[in-house]
Amino acid sequence: MASTLKRIDALKQAAFREDGIDGFLIFNSTNLTYFTGFSGASALLIPKNGESRVYVYGVNYAHAKAELGEFMVELVERGELMTDIAKQTKVFKIGKLLVDALNIESWRALAESLGDEKELAADNSFIRELRKVKDKKEIDLMRKAAELTSEGMRVAYETVAAGMREYEVAAEIEYAMRKQGSSGTAFETIVASGVCSAFPHGGCSDRKIREGDLVVVDVGATYKFYRSDMTRTFVAGKPSEKQKKVYQIVKTAQEKAVEAVKPNVKTKDVDGVARKIIGDAGYGEQFVHNLGHGVGLEVHEPPTLGPDSTDTLEVGNVVTVEPGIYLVSYGGVRIEDTVLVRRNGAEKLTIGSYALGEE
Repeated sequence: MASTLKRIDALKQAAFREDGIDGFLIFNSTNLTYFTGFSGASALLIPKNGESRVYVYGVNYAHAKAELGEFMVELVERGELMTDIAKQTKVFKIGKLLVDALNIESWRALAESLGDEKELAADNSFIRELRKVKDKKEIDLMRKAAELTSEGMRVAYETVAAGMREYEVAAEIEYAMRKQGSSGTAFETIVASGVCSAFPHGGCSDRKIREGDLVVVDVGATYKFYRSDMTRTFVAGKPSEKQKKVYQIVKTAQEKAVEAVKPNVKTKDVDGVARKIIGDAGYGEQFVHNLGHGVGLEVHEPPTLGPDSTDTLEVGNVVTVEPGIYLVSYGGVRIEDTVLVRRNGAEKLTIGSYALGEE
């Protein structure tokens, strides 16, 4: 709980420096979890002066009271959320209220409840900047998520074989992670074999893996809301010379890009390291996505590692590094790890280096 209250204090220090802002209202479910450590809240009102309020509907009220002992928890009746919030803004004398995210229908309802005397604005940038840098507790949880993900990949390595269906491999992976303590997958598990491995988001089907197939396995575990992301590419059987060649190019690109991950480095430059290696090998047009993305409470969040990104790496960022080569009608290779930015460089949180058909 202490860490969530520190996050609220950090948001106050960042947002309330702006002239006239004296309240912050959070609706986004992931942001709510970030600031409360609870997944069933409907809104969080953070006044400049006064105690924050968590708004919860009846179905989650008892749970919220049990979990959120250091917050004021407000029970909300259906259809009354915006009215209740508006009443509290008067109590706290809030004149300008920032909102992180809200759909247009709810925005209109909130604006109507607040009335013309209140100024309402949308701005998620303060929270986005806070969430980019993970604190010690977050890093500990992400280490565990990465450990569970690595276990799932170990099982994938042992399971991938000709005759197995893609969904059977996925089931074994997910069972292994659950058995070790995962609260679920970070995203839909990808087991893409044969020509389907050339699709970056190839999914997982009832296709039977065939002898000699490239098999891209992309998996992530969730642990206490935090996520991890890992990809390895296997071959069902003995790899061909072409498969080994493409694999080695991607492996080199990934290794060099991880080495380039350091504080104060532009993310587009890290992307450029991998992109140049793959391009120089003649496969530049087959590297069809960004090098990576931030990971945390969501599997895709800032910063972005791509050629057009304006982000700069900071200590405490957790990002993926995942170059790939995708040869349509043949197959694809991707290698990905979840990486923590430390003062002296990068630390891989996901572990396990598997070559084609051999560890």
